Amino acid sequence: MIPKDPVMLLSFANMKLRDFYSSLDAMCEDLQLDRKDLEKKLGAIDYAYDEKLNRFI
Repeated sequence: MIPKDPVMLLSFANMKLRDFYSSLDAMCEDLQLDRKDLEKKLGAIDYAYDEKLNRFI
């Protein structure tokens, strides 16, 4: 279960990306998340995925 609150979701996603996954696609596939939905939710609080850093900034 992923957090519903966007700020908690940001923390959750960046922790997972930092500690377990080499890319957003790998994380979404493994956790069965919709990448577009995740990016939309975090975009609502002005965060976007940075592929080079492998995190939302």
